[in-house]
Amino acid sequence: MVPTCRFEPSTLSELSPEVRGWLGTRSSMANDWPIEELLAAKGTTTVSVVLPARNEAATVGIIVAMVREFLMRRHPLVDELVVVDSCSTDGTARVAAEAGARVVHQDEVLAHLPQLAGKGEALWKGLAATHGDVVAFLDADVVGCPPEFLTGLLGPLLVDRKVGYVKGFYRRPLVGERHTDPDGGGRVTELVARPLLNLYWPGLAGFVQPLAGEYAGRRELLESVPFATRYGVEVGLLIDLLELVGLDSLAQVDLGHRRHRHQGNEALAHMSAQIMLTVFARLERHRGGAMPKAATRLAQFRHSGAAEPGVREVVVTDTAVPERPPLASVRRAGVGDFALAGLGRPCEY
Repeated sequence: MVPTCRFEPSTLSELSPEVRGWLGTRSSMANDWPIEELLAAKGTTTVSVVLPARNEAATVGIIVAMVREFLMRRHPLVDELVVVDSCSTDGTARVAAEAGARVVHQDEVLAHLPQLAGKGEALWKGLAATHGDVVAFLDADVVGCPPEFLTGLLGPLLVDRKVGYVKGFYRRPLVGERHTDPDGGGRVTELVARPLLNLYWPGLAGFVQPLAGEYAGRRELLESVPFATRYGVEVGLLIDLLELVGLDSLAQVDLGHRRHRHQGNEALAHMSAQIMLTVFARLERHRGGAMPKAATRLAQFRHSGAAEPGVREVVVTDTAVPERPPLASVRRAGVGDFALAGLGRPCEY
């Protein structure tokens, strides 16, 4: 099948031809992948689902119950469901086990290795503790996680062998005391991850939510790349897989809406620092240690009341930052040489 494109066509023209073409062939909606089609395409492919969980007793059991009821009992799409207890201090492990998941404790998987902390460590241990040909990861703090979160992620992988990795994206509201911003939940994405990716890996500019915690991939690919142990894991995987297999092997699926609890600014600052360090490490690894010249165009996605509901507009801006030279050097150069002094074009902000 041909995935549906959910981006306003008139706003795509400023994207690179590569990204524009990718959006048209590798972006789909969760309901593009009906479960009957996936069961027919599954064949002998085995599917594992991993939930990393740290103090998620309030939500993890509901997600586990959904997967077991809809995607294991009613429709045998998922073969293995594992919750990785990441050193929780609440009842996460008990709740997950009672709901029917196999629970493994992070430090007990590959226990001969030094113990490390963080979400990426839990994901890596979950990969090690499972056996499926395809592995899907879901965050354990999602409120109201529907089966479509998983069928959407698994669809491109089961139907198209050319696809090796699938990211989810969604509308993610930021709920405040007096106001709800329907698309305000991805603050670290918009302020840190998206600018960095657009600068140094512009081929990834089409990913709506590069930090999304819902994604799936083929085991042979996931076992071929490193996992950052903390909050840089998602952006690190995206960059490393792009470098390993190319953009056409990556896809994204609109999963609808996502609700979960929000972090405060202090926690977001820690996450941002870890993401920046992860990106910097990949600049060194993939670009030979030299800081590459950065692209300056920034692609962003927004909903507009003028667009069809659920369709995103693409907004591309130039983020280049020209500098003025020392004023003394301009005075020495003389008025006639101002154009050579890096003054740039007037009235640009």
